[in-house]
Amino acid sequence: MAIDLSKQSILVVEDESFLSKVLAERLEDEGFGHIDVAGNGEEALAMIKNHNPNIVLLDMILPKMNGFEVLEVLQADSKLKKIPVLVLSNLGQDQDIEQAKKLGARDYIVKSNFSLQKVVEKIMSILEEHA
Repeated sequence: MAIDLSKQSILVVEDESFLSKVLAERLEDEGFGHIDVAGNGEEALAMIKNHNPNIVLLDMILPKMNGFEVLEVLQADSKLKKIPVLVLSNLGQDQDIEQAKKLGARDYIVKSNFSLQKVVEKIMSILEEHA
């Protein structure tokens, strides 16, 4: 089933402004309807609660509240835990990946071995599964 990208909203949670800008621009170019950017875990949770995005791109190493803590809060909320989360992080240890998936992340991409195209493909596949 094809999804209407123009109706999809994405929250990019990334504290490195260059990377969040590049990601947001690429997602806009792909035709996604609404892209929000949060620079830390607390801001991310507030935006998730207020905007209910279709998917969250979540870094693990964040100021104020790390990605694991954000996932824990989402999992504890029956409405918010339905929002798919794709982790995009430099933490590439198996235990980090397993921990994130245990906390509800749909998938995990290690930043050092990803291309923007791969991120877009993962987002599309998660949104299609979730539709």
